[in-house]
Amino acid sequence: MAGKSATAVKHSYAAHRWELWACGIRGHLTYRPTDRPDLWEGLCSPTAHGEAWRCLRCGNYILGKPRGEGEASAAPTPLRGMTLRDAFIMRFFAIERFLRAALLALAAYGVWRFAGARDSLQQAFAHYLPLTEQAAALFGIDLHDSLPVRLARQLLFLHHNTLLLAMSGVLLLAFLELLEGIGLWSLRRWGEYVAVVITSLLVPYEIYDLIEKVTVLRVGTFVVNLLLIAWLVFTKRLFGVRGGGAAYAAEHEGAAILRVERSAN
Repeated sequence: MAGKSATAVKHSYAAHRWELWACGIRGHLTYRPTDRPDLWEGLCSPTAHGEAWRCLRCGNYILGKPRGEGEASAAPTPLRGMTLRDAFIMRFFAIERFLRAALLALAAYGVWRFAGARDSLQQAFAHYLPLTEQAAALFGIDLHDSLPVRLARQLLFLHHNTLLLAMSGVLLLAFLELLEGIGLWSLRRWGEYVAVVITSLLVPYEIYDLIEKVTVLRVGTFVVNLLLIAWLVFTKRLFGVRGGGAAYAAEHEGAAILRVERSAN
């Protein structure tokens, strides 16, 4: 019996770990539907220390007054389960895109700032990003083989008349990376389309990179981006895949009042 009980607890935690992480970061989400007292019994529980309200995200009972109150139809609808997991994954990639955009912008500025010296790349990063190489080394990343640094290195050998045009291209790439990051972070459907389109536009350059030289970082970046494209298209049903937007909306639809009622049961 003890073994079965431990297994049940383990499975229960595994099923709700995304909700628990979200509540740990953002706090529990308790709510009192003022127009539906019949739901209170399932949402509120009296204890020796006072009332405890059930979190709409993780389902745990939290001591104290509810975080919000109002009509049941206006109750918040927090992300849960697989949808919440997808949000964690998308925002992880969004942070990575923000960092790439920042590095591209700094690389372009560094080349412009130290264009007169052949060692401008090292000077720029030593001056503006003193901890970048050390931080990257901790994760086993060769910063000099990363896309921003390689683009900056290539800019150094351009003729001065074409340097400005090339740097504008790098800044455009930084803007696209930033736009992709915003799209992923927003968790909106338009953002998912933006992320897929921009990542797909970078695939030909990554293939060219691999033809030029095969490294662990380049192969890893290429594979991760392909997996990201496939994952977004398949799980978010983009471009009509698996029924498209209508099927995705039907899969995730549900009014706030239904979320409250499910929590109350």
